[in-house]
Amino acid sequence: IKLLLQCRKWHYNFAAVLIERNVPLLLSSAVSGSEIVGLYGETLEIPCNNGAIKADDVLLTKWKYDGGDLLVKNKDQNVSITATDEYKGRVSLAANSSLLLSAAKLTDQRTFTCMMVSSSDIKEYPVSVEINKMPSSLEISDKAEELEIGKRTKLGTCVAQDANPAAEITWLKNNERLVADEKGISIQASVQVDPVTGLSTTSSVLEYSAKKEDTNAKFTCISQHKGLTSSPVSFNITYSTENIVLQVIAQEPLVEGDNVTLKCEADGNPAPTSFMFHLKGEVMKVENSDTYTITNVSRDNSGEYKCSLIDDPTMEATKEVSVKYLDINLSPSGTIVKKAGETLDLTLQIDASEDSKVSWTKDNVKLDKEPKFTKVIFSESGRYECEVTMGLLSRKASFELVVEGAPVISKLIKQRGEDGKHKVLICEAEGSPKPAVSWSINGTSLDESPFVNGKITHKITVVPTANLTVSCTVSNEFGTDSKAINVSSCKYKVVAQGSTNLAFFQLVCFIDNMAKKKKKKTTTETSNGENADYRPL
Repeated sequence: IKLLLQCRKWHYNFAAVLIERNVPLLLSSAVSGSEIVGLYGETLEIPCNNGAIKADDVLLTKWKYDGGDLLVKNKDQNVSITATDEYKGRVSLAANSSLLLSAAKLTDQRTFTCMMVSSSDIKEYPVSVEINKMPSSLEISDKAEELEIGKRTKLGTCVAQDANPAAEITWLKNNERLVADEKGISIQASVQVDPVTGLSTTSSVLEYSAKKEDTNAKFTCISQHKGLTSSPVSFNITYSTENIVLQVIAQEPLVEGDNVTLKCEADGNPAPTSFMFHLKGEVMKVENSDTYTITNVSRDNSGEYKCSLIDDPTMEATKEVSVKYLDINLSPSGTIVKKAGETLDLTLQIDASEDSKVSWTKDNVKLDKEPKFTKVIFSESGRYECEVTMGLLSRKASFELVVEGAPVISKLIKQRGEDGKHKVLICEAEGSPKPAVSWSINGTSLDESPFVNGKITHKITVVPTANLTVSCTVSNEFGTDSKAINVSSCKYKVVAQGSTNLAFFQLVCFIDNMAKKKKKKTTTETSNGENADYRPL
């Protein structure tokens, strides 16, 4: 067995020597070829067996092509460059046995073969090489100065310089692909090959029939090489005016005293810059501007307005201008003084450009309807305001009503105090100016309400020791009024409730007339003229 192994080792060493000396051998096996793509001008790495090499088993590595040998490397020895042609200074061997080929060019598009001798076999690995090159530039030349609507015109030529394979050019409008239809779009491409470098230059000519919407369009061209796009170009597209529009620029709503601007807009390229403005019978020529301003408008400025082209008066646009107005007149106004019982006639005149709505408030409280004053009373005193609205417009007017007259007591009542010992007497009166209030008995004053809308309320507290009659008197510069009310004294008895320690009060009020006579119900005139019943409590 040892002898057999030694013979086998001697056999492959001898084969390696023969390979190194270019002596043809019968290979024990061959591997089907692979393909790689390299970039023009870059260093190309051509793998041997796709890089799957076990260096310990390799006795000899050799690279060659159909034109001759390139290099050879014996185990534990340096690489020997055997190329004598253009590859002599361009080839080297990588650590993984790949062939390194510098400054790749189109003539390198061929098959390179890696031959490997190991202790057990001899194999070859062919690799087919393709060299690609992006275009050195992509530009649009021979650009048209302007395009005319409906007429097919040469827009420009897109040139992709020095590429391999030849560039395929696509035209875009606003990033949308253009497709030749031989009507409005024609695209013709041609390719030229450099006889020295072998690189291809592609030219693509676009003829295009422009439309009005192409005024601001961006045209570009791209090649199939990733990320390569030309700079966008735009073209001046000429066409006559087809549409004209008149705009009214003003705040909303447009009211008297405001300014209004008329703006005339027309299409076409070049677009018109001067116009005629027709102002209700008056014609104004405006040059190098598309606006005309009317200041401090009034309702008389309402009506139809026009603008037209100077060189074509038939090309015109119209617009209706409506000046809103809302005038109101409230009579009477200011401060109005009336005697109680008198009549107040109100007149509200409205002059408006449209239908309006009216609302009323009294002392900032909304009223359900317009106030009517056939016979004014004290409670109708106050500030009245009307608001007239028409859309976003509103107007307000107001008056202050003061009702004067002799005071009248509207209510005189009595209430039991919280402790059961006191009586609270309440006197309400109406009148204007504010009436003075007096009582026929001394008491403690609890409260006097504010004088509002001709009304005042006065309260006093008394501790009656006997049955008595109390009068309330009110007076001002116009007269006096007085009312009386009967007030009875009260007795108290405290009764204990056994062991519950619960105390309560029994209040027994005796009216002399009831005790001495028939114990009938007695009536006493109240402040409003009605009879109030008084019973023992």
